[in-house]
Amino acid sequence: QVQLVESGGGLVQAGGSLRLSCAASGRTFSSYAMGWFRQAPGKERESVAAISWTGGSTDYADSVKGRFTISRDNAKNTVYLQMNSLKPEDTAVYYCAAGTKYSIATINTRYDFWGQGTQVTVSS
Repeated sequence: QVQLVESGGGLVQAGGSLRLSCAASGRTFSSYAMGWFRQAPGKERESVAAISWTGGSTDYADSVKGRFTISRDNAKNTVYLQMNSLKPEDTAVYYCAAGTKYSIATINTRYDFWGQGTQVTVSS
């Protein structure tokens, strides 16, 4: 079992930056693919970014490419999402997820464990 706790959300003006963190419990963090998803009101949950077990591979949604960066520190059992040049359309609850079956994944059904989410609000 893995517990995931997100932090770092908040209110920011358009053009600003935030860094989300997701701390994972357990001693096998380095064997999990990790991902960040978001869900805005009335919309489906969508993949934002994903990173492989070792951090050697990453994947991004087209809407965030060039603005967001996913990274992980396996020594700290933590995955990060650096968000720059934020836009009002980035407003959502952001969730991190951990998966054991795939080296990297952008489909939510491929993840086994989820955090509770952290709210990100970008004002115009």
